[in-house]
Amino acid sequence: MATKKIYYLLSALLLAVIIILAFVFFQNTINYLIDLFLHLDEHLNELILKYGIVTYVILFLVIFAETGLVVTPFLPGDSLLFAAGTFAALGSFDVALLFILLCIAAILGDTVNYWIGHYFGPKVFHKETRFIKKEYLERTHNFYEKHGGKTIIIARFIPIIRTFAPFVAGVGAMTYSKFILYNVIGGVVWVAMFVFGGYYFGNIPIVKNNFSLVIIVIVIISVLPGVIEFLRHRSLKKKSLKDSVESE
Repeated sequence: MATKKIYYLLSALLLAVIIILAFVFFQNTINYLIDLFLHLDEHLNELILKYGIVTYVILFLVIFAETGLVVTPFLPGDSLLFAAGTFAALGSFDVALLFILLCIAAILGDTVNYWIGHYFGPKVFHKETRFIKKEYLERTHNFYEKHGGKTIIIARFIPIIRTFAPFVAGVGAMTYSKFILYNVIGGVVWVAMFVFGGYYFGNIPIVKNNFSLVIIVIVIISVLPGVIEFLRHRSLKKKSLKDSVESE
């Protein structure tokens, strides 16, 4: 028992050291990302002034990476779409072209993410270990066959989750025809909501003068459904456990 406690303590200390070293090593990157997030309008304006029409390509690549690569969930999504819509209203972008390009980026990103998961899933679960079992793969498949449609659409509006949802759908071998249908619906609705939201409301004085605050509110609202669902699931789990204990 004592040996196990020492093992857990050492593991916790090692994890803490790794986190501290990672923070120190990547501090400049972290500071840049925070500044990018808080002053997205200023950075986007700099990109437009510096690169002009090439900014379309940059936005396309950012949205593609944010939705299509599991290693880049930290990139701006909702906030970038809103900011791009705001600049479109000022004439920096053609809003129709912007909308079409970013829809393609979002749909293509999820599609690539799905096939990456579909390719690596069976390879990872080929050999069973304590933490990797084929049973988990079957459960994932059954879940996505039953709830995959709404999961793919809802995940579009939750930062980080939207990066992993299509990957997990691929791992679980969700029927591709079903996946691509909801991928297209979710991608178009997501891009439309934020791009046209920025286009029509981004330059209202109160929004324009408090742009950083608006971006923070957008992110909080995006994350809120996931937090609520987590707390609800946790509450139901506790209630179920309590009921089972009382019944005994």
